[in-house]
This record gives sequence, C-alpha cells and structure tokens, in this order.
Amino acid sequence: MAVDESDRMPPSAALARLPTARRAVITRRLADWHRAELRDRWTAWAHDGQREPPGDWRIWMIRAGRGFGKTRAGAEWVSEVARTQEAARIALVGATIDEVRRVMIEGPSGVLSIARDEEEVIWSAHRGELRFGSGAIGQVFSAASPEGLRGPEHDAAWCDELGKWPGDGAAWDNLMMGMRRGARPRTLVTTTPRASSLMRRVMAMKGLVETLGRTCDNPHLPAAFVDAMTADYAGTRLARQELDGEMIDEVAGALWSRAMIAATRVTAVPAMRRVVVGVGPPAGTLSGHGGDACGIVAVALGRDGDGYVIEDASVTATSPEAWARAVAACAARVGADRVVAEANQGGAMVRSVLRAADVGLPLTLVHAARGKVARAEPVALLYEAGRMHHAGVFASLEDELCGLVMGGGYEGRADPPTAPTRWCGR
Repeated sequence: MAVDESDRMPPSAALARLPTARRAVITRRLADWHRAELRDRWTAWAHDGQREPPGDWRIWMIRAGRGFGKTRAGAEWVSEVARTQEAARIALVGATIDEVRRVMIEGPSGVLSIARDEEEVIWSAHRGELRFGSGAIGQVFSAASPEGLRGPEHDAAWCDELGKWPGDGAAWDNLMMGMRRGARPRTLVTTTPRASSLMRRVMAMKGLVETLGRTCDNPHLPAAFVDAMTADYAGTRLARQELDGEMIDEVAGALWSRAMIAATRVTAVPAMRRVVVGVGPPAGTLSGHGGDACGIVAVALGRDGDGYVIEDASVTATSPEAWARAVAACAARVGADRVVAEANQGGAMVRSVLRAADVGLPLTLVHAARGKVARAEPVALLYEAGRMHHAGVFASLEDELCGLVMGGGYEGRADPPTAPTRWCGR
C-alpha cells in the first residue's frame, strides 16, 4: 500500500507544507499553549538551510536568495546564544542602524517576534540594546559607522546583508578584532550575494562554512509567490542574484555589462527585414572531435534599423554531424535568410558538414582576420548606443559576453566557446 509522505514527517512539518489559508484555519483551532509550543519548536519545522552546521566553525555564512528564511535563522541563532550563554555579548550589525531595527529586531522574523512567551526580551531603541532575561545583551551597530565597533568585545555576532555594507570593510575588520570574548566566538552572516570586495574577502576566510540556497528551497513560502517570481524573472540577472543566491561578478573593463544588456532587453521583436544565423564552429571541427562548443546565434535586423538577438541555440560536446543539425534546425525555426559560419577551423569541413545537414542551407563562409575580442568591440558599441536588443533572456550567452575585456582577453566563469564569433550576422 502506498504511504503518503506527510504520514512520515512530524505534524509540525506537515502543517508547514499546507497552503497558507488551510494552515491558518488549523492553527486558529489550537489552544493558546499549543500554538505557542508549535511556534517555539523551531528545530522541528526549520528547513535544512536554516539549521546551524556542525563542526568547529568560526564564521557561518547563509548566502541565499530572498525568502529563503535567512532573517528567521539569524534571529533564532541569536536567541539560542542568549539562552545558552547567560553573560553573552552579541553584536547585531547591519548596513544601517535603521535596517538593524526594522529587520533584525522588530521585523516579522526578527528577535522580538520569535521570542518565546516565557522569555523576557527588552528592546531599548534609544540605547540600541537588547536585554535578554538570561543576562545576555545584544548591541546594535551600523556598518556605516565602523568606529562604533572599535573596542567592544563580543562572544557572538549576527551580520545581516553583508553585500550591502558601505565602505571598504572597516566595520567588518573592527568587528573581527573584537570577536575575542568567551571560549568560542562565532559570527553568523546572512546575506543575498553581491559581488563586493568585502563579500569575496569574507568568503575566502579561514574557518568559514557556507549555506547556499534559493528562494524556492523554503518549503514554507506560498507556492503562488514562488511561481510568480519564476514566471516574471526566470533567467534574468536579478533572479539569479536575488532568488537563486548566485554571486554574479562584473568584470572590470568588460565590453558588456549586465546592466547594459538589461537596459535594452525587449519581450517582442518588431517587423524584421532579415534574419541571420551566426555560427562559430568548434575548435575540434578539423579533427572531427566534438568536445568544444559550437556557437549558434540567430540575430534579426528590424525594420527600425536595430538588431535583435532572437535565439541562442549553441551546443556543447557534440559531433560535427550533431552541431550541424543544430544549425540547420535553428535556421529553419527562425526562417533564416542567411547562415554565416566562420571557416577558420577548416572551411571545407565546415561547408561539408553543414551541407550534409541541409543541402539547401543558405550558407556563407567567412574568414576572421582579427581576434575574437577585436570583432566584438564594434558590436558592443551598438549595445551601448541602444541599437542591439535581446528578445528574451540568454543567460549563458550573456555570461560569456560580460567576460570579454577591452584590449583582448576573457575573464568569465569558463572559456567562451565562441561567444564573439557568434556575432557573424553581416
């Protein structure tokens, strides 16, 4: 007999998975003491990403998307420190004092909101101080005023939204130098990733453990919210950073920036004059090996005179026959007037495999006399002028473009398969 998964989990976890309205109906029927017990049994319904990792760590970073439950995890961790270390001194640090107050202390998932009924927690806003019934004290600090962290010693610290901290990291350095109280000082960092120098420095520190997560990893979020965010932002830089918790770097001196691409992105293509598919064959074409990537991009020229990227059909680690079929299929889908392929990697072979895939393919071979980055520079200028648009989100292609550096070179996440040579649409 099949067993419902909900029968195997604790009642608190099963309740957490119910739709919000249904959960509210059930909890309203519970006695006050039962509701309090359910609320306080954090360890029963916290998801794995909110649980303190084992081991002798010094810094725990929860680097995750919005709605993952970072703030609740931070507030619960601070409360547990206060319960178990009666004389603890805890630093509560945010980008500004106001953010510490609104989010970390008074917010719906803040320390005051999650305090148990039998626990005394007194918040003195004018002193910037939390006093716990155990005798532990939490002190508020702002990263915008790093000198305030010079001197005080702490047993524990909760740092929120490190990626937003202003300045050169002086607040973090002063905090770390004061983490010398007690036998085992520890710091929790909860943040949505931003590619700041401080974030990179902290992530490289000795004794750091990371919890990574996405918005959709939180089972307690309404499914409608997760579905809406996915539908509206899937594949965009914003979603990858704010929902998926991905660290996205901007390369200094890059020909493209993600902001540049996003500024001219469109959802629909106007009337078109012509469509060209640009092909950058794999480096292994001549030898017949298919381990490299084949860049295949369809670009349209609109009647407004602007260019529109309408499809990225690039393929990786395929045979010559397979990537040639991918080219032919892309050309058919977009109704290409012309397929322009770079012939530097063996012109006869390129022509042969493409003709074998589709004998009627409107093919033109070109020989590149300049390097990839040199060919990409004039195309980047069209983006900067607002004359090139992406009709949709092409995450892999955009990653590659944003790794191309003026003067030559590539500093992306991996070697660009043929990103610049994809722009053969002449």
